[in-house]
Amino acid sequence: MHKTLILIFCLLIQIVVAQNNTKLYDIISEVSAQRIEKDIQTLVNFGTRNTFSDTISSTRGIGAARRWIKSEFKSISRNCDNCLEVFYQKDFVAKKENNRVPHDAWVVNVVAIQKGTKYPNRYVIMSGDIDSRASDTMDFTTDAPGANDNASGMAGTLEAARVLSKYSFENSIIYVGLSGEEQGLFGGAGLAAFAKKKNWNIIGVFNNDMIGNIKGVDGVIDNRTFRIFSEGVPANEIEQDRKKRRFYGGEVDGISRQLARYIYKTTKAYMPEMNPMMVYRLDRFGRGGHHRPFNDLGFAGIRIMEAHENYTQQHQDIREENGIKYGDVIEHVNFEYAKKLTAVNAINLASLAWAPPGPKNVAIGGIVEPAVKLKWNKVNGAIGYKIYWRDTTSPTWDHSRVVGNVSEFTLNGIVIDNSFFGIASISKNGFESAVVFPNQIMR
Repeated sequence: MHKTLILIFCLLIQIVVAQNNTKLYDIISEVSAQRIEKDIQTLVNFGTRNTFSDTISSTRGIGAARRWIKSEFKSISRNCDNCLEVFYQKDFVAKKENNRVPHDAWVVNVVAIQKGTKYPNRYVIMSGDIDSRASDTMDFTTDAPGANDNASGMAGTLEAARVLSKYSFENSIIYVGLSGEEQGLFGGAGLAAFAKKKNWNIIGVFNNDMIGNIKGVDGVIDNRTFRIFSEGVPANEIEQDRKKRRFYGGEVDGISRQLARYIYKTTKAYMPEMNPMMVYRLDRFGRGGHHRPFNDLGFAGIRIMEAHENYTQQHQDIREENGIKYGDVIEHVNFEYAKKLTAVNAINLASLAWAPPGPKNVAIGGIVEPAVKLKWNKVNGAIGYKIYWRDTTSPTWDHSRVVGNVSEFTLNGIVIDNSFFGIASISKNGFESAVVFPNQIMR
């Protein structure tokens, strides 16, 4: 009888998931390359968006850019019955405290919050950078259009807000334009500290930095592959966790890595034409992005970006030398590709925002046994759970089993030594939380 009920439950979950497929496919189809192009052009037209550029002009500089972004969020909010809370979040930076700061200034972020109906204090965040730079990061007057770096990510964030604001979610979504990225990730650090102070429960941060280039400096042209950068374990993990990991594993199973796997899985399921590439690194070699300040404080965060960069179009004054055209101008942006990566963000934001919290206190056991035992605390809002496992060398969760609305389960015939395991919660609509890696050992 028990097995029959489990089979019926699994069948019902499959039916619910199939019904919700249409929601995510609708979201994909609603993303507009034309609107993204228009937004990128508007941002480029501000001449420079250097964080320390003009704040008074209505047509040039960072001040004009952030006021326009705020007005766009306000317009989106009016179209969804004021569903967005829009505000500036800012922090002061002083010249004497940093050698990449040309003068004292306020670093201002533009934040738009779409509150969840059931878990309003749980947030999933999509960010783009407002600012741009010339060859010299201290030069805040020279034209720096920043079309791909990072008007593309900012335009994608605005477009995701337009599309997702038409829906209602159980968890909150934040769309944000961050400043001060080029001088030291100031905007991200400010918002991360603000989130910590406000006790926000952050599900994950999607940092979008350069999502519009398809032709690499190496000549490769690819409009389907994109990278997901994620750190393996939290930067602020405690010594006790580090010691346990030596014996039980988990070097590549931190919360940011689970977020990366979530994006990989959702993208492969709903946008199979795309090739998500998980990169096991915090960011590009020796470089940084605006998810890092959130990682530093223990929040899950990843970077989504193009697979093939062109360095002649990054951090360069507009010029031509030896037949090479330098500069981050709009002619190099592929708007259809930016649309695809915006859709990747949108369906993953929606999936997480519709999902229940992940299970707590996940314990695992099965030492010297031909079975794996798992136990966890049930989650309010979940109607079932899904156990995932994979070979220890596999980058993705390759096997799974729905186990119903229970708080423990035994996987018979599976040896614990040869695989890693995790559990996700399932909502009544079939949406899953990110996988939770066991944090306790059953004796």
